[in-house]
Amino acid sequence: MTQPSLFVSHGAPTLLIEPSAAKEFLGSFAVTVSPPRAILIVSAHFNAARPTLTASPAPETIHDFGGFPDELYRLRYPAPGAPHIAQEIADTLAAAGFDAATHPDRGLDHGAWVPLMLLYPEADIPVIQLSISMNQSPEWHYALGQALKPLREAGIMIIGSGGATHNLRAFFTGNFRLDSPPPPWVSDFAAWLAAAVEAGDHDAILTAIGNAPGGQENHPTMDHILPLFVALGAGGEGPGTRLHHSTTYGVLAMDAYRFGAAA
Repeated sequence: MTQPSLFVSHGAPTLLIEPSAAKEFLGSFAVTVSPPRAILIVSAHFNAARPTLTASPAPETIHDFGGFPDELYRLRYPAPGAPHIAQEIADTLAAAGFDAATHPDRGLDHGAWVPLMLLYPEADIPVIQLSISMNQSPEWHYALGQALKPLREAGIMIIGSGGATHNLRAFFTGNFRLDSPPPPWVSDFAAWLAAAVEAGDHDAILTAIGNAPGGQENHPTMDHILPLFVALGAGGEGPGTRLHHSTTYGVLAMDAYRFGAAA
């Protein structure tokens, strides 16, 4: 079965232990699609100069955050890896002109295991993580996604994991609560992005940071929106669907999107 290409906002690591609409959405979505052969997840927290794929047969759970409740550091996501699939994907990218590599030891960072723990809590589906490249453009990441598109026909679900909005300075200095309403600069950008996705305006999405209302304010760094461009490219041409819309802590839009046909 053809798998969808998804973008999910993973928010703060406390997504797993705090009540929210986004947590409920992620916890119920997987039953709407056929189980994938494997999951390829592109996380905002794995940056490399070249496209790099995790190739450990048993990737560790990386707790790449500090200052959070102790229970988060006790969590493990023991999904298997799939070195042979990682190599297949590297070969696919190489055929498209990307200088792809595999990493035999790297585990799954919280941008991967936090949403996956809600989507597939049984941790029984092989997971491969793919890096972003902060030195590359939105268009480069979109082309990377286009190169990955055939994997969907092979039963591999593609997930970009980042944030529809992600301004950490505002998050830490704004005294926002979990249920704080979003300021206009957050809600305006989220609404603009949803409209562009549902109109299938890929050119507008790729230039969102410079052209959308509040683009630079919501993404002062590009790391959390780059996975969106990969998912967009992997979904193929045409409109996408906003599957979920909510905010946590006022400034974190937790929107999720689907590109391409669902399984």
